[in-house]
Amino acid sequence: MLAPVIFVTRKSHFNAAHKLYNPKWSLEENEAMFGKCANANWHGHNFDLYVTIKGRPSEDTGFVMDLKKLKVLIENEVVVKLDHKNLNLDVPFLKDIFPSVENIAIGIWNILHNQLPEGVKLHKILLYETERNFVEYFGPDTPF
Repeated sequence: MLAPVIFVTRKSHFNAAHKLYNPKWSLEENEAMFGKCANANWHGHNFDLYVTIKGRPSEDTGFVMDLKKLKVLIENEVVVKLDHKNLNLDVPFLKDIFPSVENIAIGIWNILHNQLPEGVKLHKILLYETERNFVEYFGPDTPF
């Protein structure tokens, strides 16, 4: 009998700055749409990242995945690339991409989804920009 599918989540944190500003629009249009988030001198957030994986627990360890390895993967592939960075200027995977929290979550998914061990799938990226604003991303194949 197959073990049940289990969902496991690891929380990480990073701090970063960005500016929400569409260069195709006037300053007035940007300020009307993005308010203080269009600040010419950027603004920052304390992001909380939750990475949820899914799989069947190993008979040998009881783990879906060794969480120490998941922690290292998230730290090396995501956090060091984002922490204390300007998301508009310093992050290669966001180059030429509007750095909304939605697009950051998609970028994180794109980095992590194919780096997990066999039998483990990325289920969800949950990214808090503030305690009131967050996104959940379940991958590109999620039906609308």
